[in-house]
Amino acid sequence: MDLPDTRSAGARQRRRVRRRRALVALVAALAVVGGGTWAAWGTLGPVVARVTESDDWDGAGTGSVDVKVSAGDTGRAIARTLVEAGVVKTQSAFVSAAAAQPGAAGIQPGTYRLKERMSAAAAVALLLDPAAKVTSRLTVPEGLRAEQVFALIEQNTPITGEQVRAALADPAALGLPAAAGGNVEGYLFPATYDVDPDETAVELLGAMVAQTGKVLDSLGVAPEQVRDVVVKASIAQKEARSAEDMAKVTRVLENRLADGMNLQLDSTVSYAVGSSNVVTTTAEQRATDSPWNTYRNPGLPAGPISNPGEDALRAAVSPAEGPWLFFVTVDLATGETRFATTAAEHQANVLLFQRYLREHPEGQ
Repeated sequence: MDLPDTRSAGARQRRRVRRRRALVALVAALAVVGGGTWAAWGTLGPVVARVTESDDWDGAGTGSVDVKVSAGDTGRAIARTLVEAGVVKTQSAFVSAAAAQPGAAGIQPGTYRLKERMSAAAAVALLLDPAAKVTSRLTVPEGLRAEQVFALIEQNTPITGEQVRAALADPAALGLPAAAGGNVEGYLFPATYDVDPDETAVELLGAMVAQTGKVLDSLGVAPEQVRDVVVKASIAQKEARSAEDMAKVTRVLENRLADGMNLQLDSTVSYAVGSSNVVTTTAEQRATDSPWNTYRNPGLPAGPISNPGEDALRAAVSPAEGPWLFFVTVDLATGETRFATTAAEHQANVLLFQRYLREHPEGQ
């Protein structure tokens, strides 16, 4: 929050001096009137009341009112909002109270539960109290599937699953690119979102989609490249943990596609069958007839298999340089991944992974 400098306190003091002078002048006028003092007071009394009236209310206020502070709001903008909501009496009172409170510059965007007719100082104090903030905080980790994101929304915000499903019925309202084909999978950007009590499912999902668009734009991804980039990034996000390994994974994808090899990814098969295990699959699962089964079908899967973050998207745009055609994670605890150029090298790495599984059956 931007605040004016403390000279506003001096301006307020000068206004008080002018009011006192006006009051002295009024009293003098009444004295001149003499016997007509009572009649004069009936006329001038309201004027005196206005001149001497405080521009602030006293106390902690009553009732309850929700007020939204938007990103980029200045101190005067917040003051205006509070006056309109009946929280504080005047803008000048709030600005002065905020200037007297060094921490007021730290007021964060969000919706706050305040009271009506509060003193300006009490309003500032509540805006700085985390308990007064009724905005929900939603953290979406990298690599979740859309259904998992929906579950987080329902668990952590006032938005219901039914409202999410209704929002998904109108993909255009979410701002999805044409490459998405009306499906939000892959386009719900992983980040932390502040969700106001009156925020809709369309607004929240739209914000996630918009953030994915911003990152793609920053990486220089052309519209005709969006689908392939997001699909590759979604695979890298599920298959690797570090940005370095993600870039190597996307290089493996590029090399195999260039050589006409099936990708043969357990992560895509797991997505096809709805399994939570992306590391290993069964022979039966790998035989599944699905456009996401990269053991059976050449090329990329039919769509993204997760919602990738910026590192994965960057890896898809700029794969590492290398001849690798194979990779396997050999330690599920650390995420150590081995990359190989020949089938023999890869088989040696697979044996390391199998040994890990034997030694850590509880981690499978």
